Amino acid sequence: MSKNEEMEGKMFIGGLSWDTTKKDLKDYFSKFGEVVDCTLKLDPITGRSRGFGFVLFKESESVDKVMDQKEHKLNGKVIDPKRAKAM
Repeated sequence: MSKNEEMEGKMFIGGLSWDTTKKDLKDYFSKFGEVVDCTLKLDPITGRSRGFGFVLFKESESVDKVMDQKEHKLNGKVIDPKRAKAM
């Protein structure tokens, strides 16, 4: 997978519940396509979730499917998936 292909399939996921785990993220987003990787951003001091993470899909079409759905809920919270931007 080239860097460019990787960016095409990468999503930023905001608004996550503090209780959301990597498994929760993967389980939820797997219904849109094959998930290659999930990361949750954690506070380096407390080890708690910072409320956002990233999902990497194998196919960029999966990102389109996520974007086509108006609302996403995970662990009782409305979450905010967006296409990841290259830093």
